[in-house]
Amino acid sequence: MSDDALYIDTPAALDALCARLEGRPWIAVDTEFMRERTYYPELCLVQVATDDVVACVDTITLPSLDSLLAVLLDARSVKVLHAARQDLEIFYHLAGRVPAPVYDTQVAARFLGLPEQVGYAALVQQVLGLSLDKSRARADWARRPLSPAALAYAADDVRHLRTVYARLTAELEARGRAGWPEPEMRALEDERLYRPDPDNAWGRLRGLQRLKPRALALLKSLAAWRERTAIAENRPRQWILKDEVLMDLARQQPADAATLAALRGVGEALVKRHSAALLQILGTAGGDTERAPKPPATLTVRQEAMVDALMAVLRLKAAAGEVSAASIANRAELERLVRGERQLPLLDGWRLEMAGRELLDFLEGRQVLKAEAGALKLTGGS
Repeated sequence: MSDDALYIDTPAALDALCARLEGRPWIAVDTEFMRERTYYPELCLVQVATDDVVACVDTITLPSLDSLLAVLLDARSVKVLHAARQDLEIFYHLAGRVPAPVYDTQVAARFLGLPEQVGYAALVQQVLGLSLDKSRARADWARRPLSPAALAYAADDVRHLRTVYARLTAELEARGRAGWPEPEMRALEDERLYRPDPDNAWGRLRGLQRLKPRALALLKSLAAWRERTAIAENRPRQWILKDEVLMDLARQQPADAATLAALRGVGEALVKRHSAALLQILGTAGGDTERAPKPPATLTVRQEAMVDALMAVLRLKAAAGEVSAASIANRAELERLVRGERQLPLLDGWRLEMAGRELLDFLEGRQVLKAEAGALKLTGGS
């Protein structure tokens, strides 16, 4: 670890660090965790930084993180993170609350024209001109002792985040965009994002449109069972049953343990442990097809083509405005626009001014896309 970073592995050192962090206007935060074998992430390290301190907190060695969590939950300090969702999930499960207010540099970067999912190393390169060594991204963070190189890597994740935060906020202010990321930042503080929701776990599966109503109702019950089982056993959901096996169960609906065991991907261990629960679901769920979940309506070929064209218009307008297209709208929102909806974020405020009007003009035939000198151009206008 570099000479200016602290390694915190005793209660006394943690208390001293928290005294320095308390009440600061902002704190840069990152985590290192392991999740390959568990449902919930296993926190291994928390990195924090302000303008005069960088520290790596050893969450495995320390008996309690209460004082650190108190600092992170203090609303006086903005918590600066990059790609914050997984980090915030960890803190939610530790403390039962989401640290707030949050500033996500990945979100902020979109409003300055950087890619939607820009990584931390790429952002540091773009904003600061520094190349970070990411070779230790897959380190075993649960192993102790951590090597000096691993700790230096971890410390860099908040050391440079401080300067990136200052540069992004200054540039957004200079362009008159300081408030643009706010709705997305505040949305990250919604605790519903981090609560397991077994009853809606089916929604993340692919191929729903190809299922008949009874099979879809069964799939909903099977996905909820898998999620609850994964939570209870603290194992990855795919270790319980893979997605494709869930789909096959819903389609084929085996009626006994032998038929269940013969299904590809089920396995003897699963049958031994869970056949009774699965067969009960398969025998009783799905009968009420009136209450079966409704998969998203499929667009017609013409509607899909229109969404593709609107995506092209959106990208042109986003490039002209030096924001990422995703900061204005995503494909799902354009699909809603094509279906006739008009109460949409892209038709309000700065998004309307930057791209929304042109999207409506194109949709309603007042503007057209044409190829000119090997590039697309939007012409016409209201």
